[in-house]
Amino acid sequence: MDDEYDVIVLGTGLTECILCGIMSVKGKKVLHMDRNSYYGGESASITPLEDLFKRFNLPGKPPESMGKSRDWNVDLVPKFLLANGQLVRMLLITQVTRYLDFKVIEGSYVYKAGKIYKVPSTETEALASSLMGLFEKRRFKNFLVFVANFDENDPKTMEGFDSQTKMREVFKKFNLSNDVVDFIGHSLALYRTDDYLDMSCIQTIQRIKLYSESLARYGKSPYLYPLYGLGELPQGFARLSAIYGGTYMLNKPIEEIVMENGKVVGVKSQGEMARCKQLICDPSYFMDRVINAGKVIRAICILSHPIRNTSDVNSCQIIIPQNQVNRKHDIYVCMISFAHNVAAEGKYIAIASTTVETNDPEKEIKPALDLLEPIDQKFVSVSDQFVPSDTGEESQVFISRSYDATTHFETTCDDIKDIYRRMTGSDFNFAEMERGKKDIYGDAAE
Repeated sequence: MDDEYDVIVLGTGLTECILCGIMSVKGKKVLHMDRNSYYGGESASITPLEDLFKRFNLPGKPPESMGKSRDWNVDLVPKFLLANGQLVRMLLITQVTRYLDFKVIEGSYVYKAGKIYKVPSTETEALASSLMGLFEKRRFKNFLVFVANFDENDPKTMEGFDSQTKMREVFKKFNLSNDVVDFIGHSLALYRTDDYLDMSCIQTIQRIKLYSESLARYGKSPYLYPLYGLGELPQGFARLSAIYGGTYMLNKPIEEIVMENGKVVGVKSQGEMARCKQLICDPSYFMDRVINAGKVIRAICILSHPIRNTSDVNSCQIIIPQNQVNRKHDIYVCMISFAHNVAAEGKYIAIASTTVETNDPEKEIKPALDLLEPIDQKFVSVSDQFVPSDTGEESQVFISRSYDATTHFETTCDDIKDIYRRMTGSDFNFAEMERGKKDIYGDAAE
C-alpha cells in the first residue's frame, strides 16, 4: 500500500466504482479497496448458482432442472438503464462502453385492476391499447403532444403553465382520469409515490421526456440491460480507473478509518496505513455516520416460463402503481433471462421489489409474485436503506446511499453527482468529461 493518495474508495458498488473512475480520469491518485473478493458490493451479480443458495442459507445444491450452475449470473439488486438516461451518458463519455454489450428490454408493462397491460410505445399502440377508453386515448395523445413540445425557456409552449404550476393542475387541464394519471406518473415519469402531484410540473414533464427519448431509441422499451448481468458495470469503471493509474485491492480487510481533528487522514488495513485527503465509501464501512431511512424487500424468482400476458418476451419491466394495490409505494418487477447470459437455457429471473411499509414485507409483494406463478425457486431479502447523516464536507468522508427499490439507475446517478459536487465544489459536467463518442448499443437492437 502506497502511503499517500488524493482519494481512497472503500467498496466496489456501482456508485463507488463510477466515482473512482471519474476521479482517476480527473488526474487524482486513487486507491480502491474492498473487503470482498468480488466486485459490486450489495449490487453484485452472483455466480455460480450454488453461491446464491449459500448466500440465502438454502440447504443443498440447486436441482439439476436448473441447468449448469455456471450459466447463472444473478443480480442482487435489479435495475435497468434508461437508454437516454444519466448512466448511459456516463458510460459513453468515459468510454466504458467498450467493455460491455447491451440488449434492449423487450417490453414495459403496467398493472391495472389485477391485469397487466403493455405501456404503449407508439401512437398506434396507444390507439389500440385496452389500457384506456377511446376518449381517454385522445386526451392522453393531446397531453403527450404538449409534453413533446414543452420548453421551459419558451413560454409559448407552456400553455399558461410555469414552474409554480403543480403537476396535479396540468393533469386536470387535460381532463385525464385517475387511472391514466396513475399510468403516466408511475410508468412514464417513474415516480414511486404520488408526492410529485403537488410539486412543480417541470420535473415531471422532463422525466416523461426522458422516457420518450429513451423509448425513441428502439421502440420496444426505453430500457437497456448489460449481457452477463449488472456486475459488469462496476468492473467496467474499475478498468477505466486502472487505465488512469488507479490502484485496486480486493479481499482487503479494513481495520480502521483514521480521523484526526474530525477529518479523515487515512485507512488502516493488515497493519499498514494508506493516507488520503478524501474518502468515498458505501454505508457498511462507516455505520456511525449513516441513518436508516427505511427498508426494501426484493424477491429473486427463478422461473421456467416467461411471465403470462407479456407475449412471451425474454425480458420486461412491470410497474404496479401504489393506488392499484392500496399502498404508498409502487411495486416493481424486472425480468431477464437466458437471452442475457444470466440464466441457464430456457430459464428466467424475475425480481420483485418495493419499499417496505408493514411488518409483513413478503405479503406486500404478493400482487407481483402472483403474476410470476409458478415459481421454481425464490430468494427473499429485506435490506436497510442507509443514507449519510451529514454532507461529509467537514470530515471529507463521502458516503453513498443504499440502492432504492426503483428499477432504473437515475437515483443512483443523482447520488453520484451529489457526492461529486460535495467533493469538488463544482457540479458534475458531462461536457467536461467527454472523451470521444461511441455507440453504446452494439447489438442492443437485436
